[in-house]
Amino acid sequence: MTAGEITTHDSASSRPPRRPEVLDGPFTTRQLLRLDQALRVADRSTGLTFSVYVGELDEPVRDHAEKLLMQLADPASSVLIAVSPNQRVLEIVTGPKARVRLPDRDCKLAALSMAAAFGGGDLAGGIVTGLAQLAAHARRA
Repeated sequence: MTAGEITTHDSASSRPPRRPEVLDGPFTTRQLLRLDQALRVADRSTGLTFSVYVGELDEPVRDHAEKLLMQLADPASSVLIAVSPNQRVLEIVTGPKARVRLPDRDCKLAALSMAAAFGGGDLAGGIVTGLAQLAAHARRA
């Protein structure tokens, strides 16, 4: 979920090795840990597979998000949240088995909550909230 390069020890340099660090990306380490935890909880509590993609989406964005879903290990039982902050786009795509438990109405409600958080500048928090809502709806189904 992060973009950027990893820096490691340069053997030609006399500097001591440094811990790898993310140089560029939309999330802090703490936010990544929150997202990972939210994904694990959603997966475990529903039996579905939840994934998040953050980055540019090709036009038409819905088609691109659907192609990303099809690349997952079990697309039929998967839910993909695709977010492109620069394009101001959010897509929630569900596979056929997941759609039975997460109809469009439930995905739209989660999308509204996420969009509200995104509008306030909280990308990671919006995704975590959306994952929790989607998982809660899927458990009730």
